[in-house]
Amino acid sequence: MPPDSPETTILEKKTENDNLDFKEKEAPKKHWKNLWCLFGYQDIKWFNTFLIAFIHLYLLYGFYMAIKRRLYIIILWNFAYAQFAAFGITGGAHRLYTHRSYKANLPLRIILMIGYTAVGMNPIFEWVRDHRVHHKFSDTDADPHNASRGFFFSHCGWLMMKKHPEVIKQGKKIDMTDILEDPVVQFHQKYYYPLTLILCYVFPTVVPWYFWSCDLFDCFTISICRWVLSLNAVWAVNSAAHIWGNRPYDKNIYPAENILVALWSYGEGWHNYHHTFPWDYKAAELSWFLNTTGILLNMFAAIGWAYDLKTPTKELIEKIVKKSGDGSHYKWGEEVPESEGVRLIRKKIT
Repeated sequence: MPPDSPETTILEKKTENDNLDFKEKEAPKKHWKNLWCLFGYQDIKWFNTFLIAFIHLYLLYGFYMAIKRRLYIIILWNFAYAQFAAFGITGGAHRLYTHRSYKANLPLRIILMIGYTAVGMNPIFEWVRDHRVHHKFSDTDADPHNASRGFFFSHCGWLMMKKHPEVIKQGKKIDMTDILEDPVVQFHQKYYYPLTLILCYVFPTVVPWYFWSCDLFDCFTISICRWVLSLNAVWAVNSAAHIWGNRPYDKNIYPAENILVALWSYGEGWHNYHHTFPWDYKAAELSWFLNTTGILLNMFAAIGWAYDLKTPTKELIEKIVKKSGDGSHYKWGEEVPESEGVRLIRKKIT
């Protein structure tokens, strides 16, 4: 296991200002009544906690209704809409705005902004700021979803608590000038609430009701299910892809190559590679294998909408793999000698 990940959702918006009043407290006595001691010694955001619990219970209800009422048309519509929305996060807020791994013309930036808004997360500015902090201080106290604190915390527990003081401190130091200068981001920031309400909740609910005469409540229920599943896909990159998987590029960090997360998150699960080469537009060594975002960006590059795509040379990748990988790379990996494993085990025991 490597040594001891910012996507923020709309759930965090309500209590953003609470972080300014954060004060460290004495460690509470570990007792079943003090459940927050399992997460740390910070204050819990009770609204977020109950909201996250409620929407997941509603997700179970949605599954039940979808099976019982055979809501196939609504499910297919929401699945297609979720694919469009996912590209807004992976290709837009993440690979374009956070890492500047390529450039996009105005029409593509507008498409990405609309897709991102359809997922129902915080403004692009806040998402990018937090994610830049995440990469700069990955899996430390300054990381909003520090994976060294366990799966639950890095998945959604961090949204149930006020931010660690280091997260706030380092977030204020992040240069966001390039984001503020983008007119598309400015528009999104100005009209964030109506855009999110319409694109994430109203529009995907009304379409199947209007065009296919589906029950409006069923449309709403499945739309909420889409939203919750999309949130979990993003959260899985912060949690599962930082805990489980191989580390062929850098064995000394938490992020790992997780094929299931890659499948679920449009190609964001190749996380060991991404944290090694965060400026690569593919966010993976291969742009075509379980990397829908990479495929779409290649398509937009073919028509000139995406350009100046950054990617490392094969020689550099090979050098890094052989220098710091765990030996699991499909091409340049090698088996770790048994004696090395025994030495490490003995060292751990002693």
